Amino acid sequence: MTEGKTLIEAEMKVGPKGQVVIPRVMRKALKIELGSKVLFILDGHKLTLKKPSFDGVVAFKKIAKQINSNEKINSHEYEEELEARVKQIELTKTLQQIDSRADERKTKVDSTFLVREDRER
Repeated sequence: MTEGKTLIEAEMKVGPKGQVVIPRVMRKALKIELGSKVLFILDGHKLTLKKPSFDGVVAFKKIAKQINSNEKINSHEYEEELEARVKQIELTKTLQQIDSRADERKTKVDSTFLVREDRER
């Protein structure tokens, strides 16, 4: 392995499935972690490995680390929250059904009105 100020070079062996291990020093330099995506660019006989500008996996892991997962969940509050969400969903469905019925009735009323209007002419 050769290292300079900006040049890091390593020769690695290709495994039986065509896999190559990215050297640890390079993974650290590019902040490539388990599950990170990388981009392969083939330009003639030159293969470049590049880290995409945004890595959702890394961002998600950072956010997940900030969450206090040791905090106890109050089961009563949790159940109340679930019940409130279910009621909200049911209410939304009911309102959609009411809107749909109102639209159907309006269409019927409009068509009845038009038929009467035609008869009067």
